[in-house]
Amino acid sequence: MMLKKLLLLIIGLCLMHDTSAQVQLQTLEFTVAQQQRKALAYIPASAKNKVTPVVFAFHGHGGTMNHAYQGRKFEQLWADAIYIYPQGLPTPGQITDKEGKKNGWLVDPQEQNRDLIFFDTLLAYIKKEYQVDTDRIFATGHSNGGSFTYLLWATRGDIFKAFAPTGAAAFKTLHLMKPKPFFHLVGEKDPLVKPAWQKITYQALLKKNKCEAVGKKINEFARLYPSSSGNNSIIYSYPGGHEYPQEANEVLIDFFKSF
Repeated sequence: MMLKKLLLLIIGLCLMHDTSAQVQLQTLEFTVAQQQRKALAYIPASAKNKVTPVVFAFHGHGGTMNHAYQGRKFEQLWADAIYIYPQGLPTPGQITDKEGKKNGWLVDPQEQNRDLIFFDTLLAYIKKEYQVDTDRIFATGHSNGGSFTYLLWATRGDIFKAFAPTGAAAFKTLHLMKPKPFFHLVGEKDPLVKPAWQKITYQALLKKNKCEAVGKKINEFARLYPSSSGNNSIIYSYPGGHEYPQEANEVLIDFFKSF
């Protein structure tokens, strides 16, 4: 009996080792516009020879790539995708940290924007090193990272299949955004990025996408808005503040997986 238990334990450990070997968590480092940049990457081993979707996930102002990864761990819901968590640089905040002491993202649509160039560098590297499914590239981000996600929609929209900004708004770049499927998460009591600002953003985009006026309930907080143009979109409205609710991960990833 003891021998049988020992064999089962060894088999179990081997299976655990085999599972962990299927993925690699690594730090990517580059010199971009004379600055050192880095990103945390979660890459399935199969991405070397199998066409693989890519999700870019941007932390909020004052956050880090490690914080973004720990708060999402999307691979637990969709293990067959590449996840890139870029690291921002000290940046003046749009609402707080006007002195720019904390990490964040520039939301200027100019092509010389250091963070747009950084994104271009990351994408070029991933496409060079792995088998990227160019029809399934996605972006999500929270707060300032969500605003940067909207900026990518405005300036790099043709690259992406869909977007998922959370706790963010866009105003000056709305006219640059072509119809695309999107997921927008808003905290109904958000004290920083006012819900009214976010509502202006997502209502304009629902209209741009030719979505139905009344969404179909997915769960307690999320509604799917079917689109006559094929750009179905989701609004996730929860009774919280500016924090990101972990339970939203499943709806967000299911949305990306639906493509």
